[in-house]
Amino acid sequence: MKTVLCFGDSNTWGYIPGTGQRYAPSARWPGVMQGQLGAGYRVIEEGLNARTTCLDDPTRPGRNGLTYLRPCLDSHAPLDLVILMLGSNDCKHRFGLSAYDIAQNLAVLVGAIQATPCGPEGCVPPILLLAPPVLGPFTGLADLFVGGTERSTDLARHVRGVAESTRCQFVDTGAFVKVDATDGVHLDELSHRTLGEHLAAAVQALIS
Repeated sequence: MKTVLCFGDSNTWGYIPGTGQRYAPSARWPGVMQGQLGAGYRVIEEGLNARTTCLDDPTRPGRNGLTYLRPCLDSHAPLDLVILMLGSNDCKHRFGLSAYDIAQNLAVLVGAIQATPCGPEGCVPPILLLAPPVLGPFTGLADLFVGGTERSTDLARHVRGVAESTRCQFVDTGAFVKVDATDGVHLDELSHRTLGEHLAAAVQALIS
């Protein structure tokens, strides 16, 4: 059995746009991916609302992804693949980061994974690095994400560069899913299904 860890934010957790409720496990993209992959794979869902790459948010304690990453990897080892989709929350105005800065934060996480022998027989597992979809237009979250559309629009290019320099696999999720117009941040159920199906194919190609 192949074990896949999905490490992300609210769009991995399954946040329903406009309500704050959570999609059913089978409707969230990791669950969709599990259904597509079948019994030969075990998909571990590690999503958290407001999770950042490696930033401490004074308004949301415990959301620093780097702080939790190493214990998470050790807890679920051995891992055959780590899927990493973060960066949207780094686009918040309070952090004042460029798309390049956010991608470099992701590089820190990639480095942490590659320094952790959490794969089979103590090896480093391959990493599938996802660029999150473009954010906006925002409804109700506009003050939180001032400039977020511009930052997220340029993010995929920089994340691709990080993937190439760190020898990770790369997928630009914005090429086939969009955030829901209800809030401009979160995926609707159709996008979760589309993302899960697309990534299932990518996972099979990587670790069949």
